[in-house]
Amino acid sequence: MDDNAQIEQLRAELHRHNYNYYVLNQPEISDFEFDQLMRQLQDLEARHPELADPNSPTQRVGSDLNHEFQQVVHLRPMLSLANTYNRQEVREWYERVEEGLSGQKFQVCCEMKFDGLSISLHYKKGRLVQAVTRGDGVQGDDVTENVRTIRSIPLVLPEGADYPDEFEIRGEILMPWESFEALNRERAEAEEPLFANPRNAASGTLKSKNSAVVAQRRLDAYLYYLLGEGIPGESHYENLQAASRWGFKIGPQMRRVETLQEIYDYIDYWDTERRNLPVATDGIVLKVDSLAQQRSLGMTAKSPRWAIAYKFMAERQSTTLREVTFQVGRTGAVTPVANMDPVQLSGTVVRRATLNNEDFIRKFDLHIGDRVFVEKGGEIIPKIVDVDLDARDEGLGPCVEFITHCPECGTALVRYEGEAAYYCPNDTSCPPQLKGRIEHFISRKAMNIDSLGPETIAEYFRRGIIRDPADLYEIRRDQISGARGQKDKSASKILQSIQQSTGVPFERVLYALGIRFVGETAAKTLARYFKSIDRLSTASLEELLQVNGIGAVIAQSIQTWFQNPQNQWFVERLRSYGVQMELSEDELSQHSDTLQGQSIVISGVFAHHSRDEYKALIERHGGKNVGSISAKTSFILAGENMGPAKLEKAQKLGIRVVNEDEFLKMIE
Repeated sequence: MDDNAQIEQLRAELHRHNYNYYVLNQPEISDFEFDQLMRQLQDLEARHPELADPNSPTQRVGSDLNHEFQQVVHLRPMLSLANTYNRQEVREWYERVEEGLSGQKFQVCCEMKFDGLSISLHYKKGRLVQAVTRGDGVQGDDVTENVRTIRSIPLVLPEGADYPDEFEIRGEILMPWESFEALNRERAEAEEPLFANPRNAASGTLKSKNSAVVAQRRLDAYLYYLLGEGIPGESHYENLQAASRWGFKIGPQMRRVETLQEIYDYIDYWDTERRNLPVATDGIVLKVDSLAQQRSLGMTAKSPRWAIAYKFMAERQSTTLREVTFQVGRTGAVTPVANMDPVQLSGTVVRRATLNNEDFIRKFDLHIGDRVFVEKGGEIIPKIVDVDLDARDEGLGPCVEFITHCPECGTALVRYEGEAAYYCPNDTSCPPQLKGRIEHFISRKAMNIDSLGPETIAEYFRRGIIRDPADLYEIRRDQISGARGQKDKSASKILQSIQQSTGVPFERVLYALGIRFVGETAAKTLARYFKSIDRLSTASLEELLQVNGIGAVIAQSIQTWFQNPQNQWFVERLRSYGVQMELSEDELSQHSDTLQGQSIVISGVFAHHSRDEYKALIERHGGKNVGSISAKTSFILAGENMGPAKLEKAQKLGIRVVNEDEFLKMIE
């Protein structure tokens, strides 16, 4: 078998295994066997770049290249559904349908209302060609690259199935509870703001400009509506059953019923049972099954008359606020926490709820002893949503006041302009910040010293072995191997992992330093712009503000950090141990300032490189990718089939249009 045929065979086999695992939940092979097949395909594709295919299973991992989202007009508007929270309105909707159909018999499809981000998927000849978010219902964002990383969405449909040449299928992009909880654990460890619920997390993830991040977060998708010429039939239910056979993930909870009582029974069952589902839901969707009857009923200006959403009420309980404590995190952010009498909420016992910040406390005029209402519902994080003012009496405790000094080290707190949180500025000797700084330094996305964990760090800190991350490089075997060397193997692993971290690239070192407000993306941007710690540490405020994505708060934080003598000494110590403080020669050889200060729009289809590759080249040579044309655009990098509207706007504004050959000469 030649390589071409083998590539096609492996792609088909891996698509089938993806479907078995992520849609049917019935894997036929082990993870190891799947990985072996994937590696074999990756090797073959690397040898044959001319056979590249954006729908290959190898593309599920995504790319770490940034890309702007293009706005796409929907072929058919994506209208929202009318909502109701009570049975009487469900009855009224049912009776309106009866009246609108002049007494015809009709069936209703009952489906779960999945709580995620609406998506429209377009297929041609069995291949995914475009994925667009709902947006404003008229147009949405093209998120095709990110959607290709979602393993439950088929990239290529099986040959021989009865799908039409072109069709659209709509559904919901979701983050399963398991992925959501893992993501929030990671964010908590990194002291990043937690997502309130899986819907927000899914939306934020799908809009990420880094498709590799989307792939890591393991989104899921359920499809619920099929549209287009030549779809199988006139029954919504039967069409979705056909889509299921083509490889799409359709909610198995869907039922087709004929009476109002059956609808009520469905609602009653899932009001409780939905808590056992692997994804978040917030209600039930009811749709008339017959497409002919749907067309007959028609639409209002905002929503279809043939469908309605019944939404579950968020579970709310009342309890007593006993105490407010304040926690200090790695970055010095001080978070107030409500400690309450335990209460049962959405299947778990809740004793604590985050109060977010001072503004939140003032909004509710909280007092110790208040009866407060706590909600969870679709939210995984318990939150106080109201105070029972009628329950207040003369014996009520004092008003909750936000503290003015750090509860750990006594330093006066500060509140930065534009920030809701208060911070302890003592980042050089406040114990939680010191330990948190070390934990951040060793984390996977920073220096990746994976042989250490928070408990070990806490022990080393208590014993005085380490006080800041630079101390890690001075640890001796006898300090950590224990009496008579009973931990010798573990000590060897830790020391080896610490030594290996000296090879971590500069952009991750910069993130590992823990400069307040400098996250992973900002660190990468700054490293590529300044290229060394020395240039960054001496940059003026004006120079920092010239960097794309770096605002006044981040710029000021960077300057303040490098002006601190202790931080300067910390950097020099790391440098002396061999930690990377500049881009490597290999990385530098790929960068230039040729496009410095230029804003560039990419449009059209290209022959030599993909759009993402051109975007990377622009960034590598100092330019800035922008998604729309304005008077500030420097030039347009245009391929074949550039949109006529863009061309007309460019000519009107006098903006230069450059083809790819001219561009490549520009950056030679």
